[in-house]
Amino acid sequence: MNKTKKPNLIILIFSLLLGIFMAGQLKQNIPILAPVTLRSIQTSKNEINSVKEEIEDLKSLTFKRNEQLKILESIASGDENIINILNEELKNSKIAAGFEKVEGPGIIIKMEDNLSEGAFGQEYDLDLIHDIDVLRIINDLRGAGAEAIDINGQRVLAISEIKCGGPIIRVNGRSVGAPFYISAIGDPKLLNAAINAPNTYAYALRTIDQLNIETTVKDRIVIPGYNGRFNYLYSKPSKEGD
Repeated sequence: MNKTKKPNLIILIFSLLLGIFMAGQLKQNIPILAPVTLRSIQTSKNEINSVKEEIEDLKSLTFKRNEQLKILESIASGDENIINILNEELKNSKIAAGFEKVEGPGIIIKMEDNLSEGAFGQEYDLDLIHDIDVLRIINDLRGAGAEAIDINGQRVLAISEIKCGGPIIRVNGRSVGAPFYISAIGDPKLLNAAINAPNTYAYALRTIDQLNIETTVKDRIVIPGYNGRFNYLYSKPSKEGD
């Protein structure tokens, strides 16, 4: 009787061990599935959209690089048309930057101190033209669409400084004395209205402070290019992709 029970016990133990081993193997092969939530779906969508945007940016960059490569290949092969196009673009860039002499219709503004006897000794020197007066006039001209401006032959750019220096003002580091002649190229009607229309700054200088401001409309005005030097100390070109 004992001999019969002993093999059965061994078989039972072996079966239990085999079952535990198989259960462990099955447990290892069952994947762990994270619960799907609205937040996880939105995160996945955002990641997909981000990848799509990167792909489009890469396509655009590839297209630009291919166009540049074609231009360089044309230059290397001596294509005169491409060289002419590049020279034309360089010229247009210089004109837009203000480094080329330009001409066109516009107005010339003469600004002069109030030299009448009753004007001398007024409070705050309201009878004198200051740098802020010139700056306000230039801003009004730019707002009216002026494409090129100069003061007494000095081209005015975004980098030009205009500040008082006693009885004179300094433009591009050079001294300029009264009377001040401001030339502007653009639509003569709009430019003239920016100076002579009521409620403009020049109108107030003329009527309230009694400063001498005259405007002359011209069909052809010649404005020189900027001949100074300017070095960028802090600004530098941004790299692709920044």
